[in-house]
Amino acid sequence: MQRTTNYDTPKGIDEYLDRLPEKVRPTLEAIRKMIREASPHAEEGISYQIPTFKYLGPLVGFGASKNHCSFYPMSSSTIKAFKDELKEYDTATGTIRFPHDKPLPARLVKKLVKARMKENEAIKANKVKK
Repeated sequence: MQRTTNYDTPKGIDEYLDRLPEKVRPTLEAIRKMIREASPHAEEGISYQIPTFKYLGPLVGFGASKNHCSFYPMSSSTIKAFKDELKEYDTATGTIRFPHDKPLPARLVKKLVKARMKENEAIKANKVKK
């Protein structure tokens, strides 16, 4: 018999969200909605055990930990480009952290997603040229 734990990789974003505590879920559901609005054709999935979106390659992801939620632009250059708008958040090379009960502003998430889309489009265009 297979043992199921919270450490098992979820089959999709809905399952990932269902596993979260009730106080965290609305924040990440809001982030998911913002991403979908900014990139309606992006593919949803699970990668590295977190919800991710793909558009011409890895686009963005998000997740929850014990003390905060995270948004992953999957690009250190995107975080650098938006450093002024991210100054009130705890950031690392590929992570933006924010409180469980306060999602990132929709305007900011959409700007980050659109910037990542442009970055992926440029990468694809460069590959086609070669």
